[in-house]
Amino acid sequence: MRCKANIACVIIPSMNKDIKIELGKRIKALRGKYNLSQERLAELARTDYKHIQKLEGKNPPAAQIDTLEKIAKAFKLSVSKLLDFDD
Repeated sequence: MRCKANIACVIIPSMNKDIKIELGKRIKALRGKYNLSQERLAELARTDYKHIQKLEGKNPPAAQIDTLEKIAKAFKLSVSKLLDFDD
């Protein structure tokens, strides 16, 4: 990425693969706890169920903050609680 003069550049590193896997496991565990299918979670989070499938899959994409917010809201959790992998 090239930055022009007087413009701040912010480079956000991609999510670590281990974190992406843990996030998928966390989402799946919460779906089980709340008895939600991927389709129902997607409806509540206002996202596509295929995106939920990908996040829970073996090679998940990096999750964007707005997606994390939607999923957390669907579970009635804060984003920090959603990302609490020790819970």
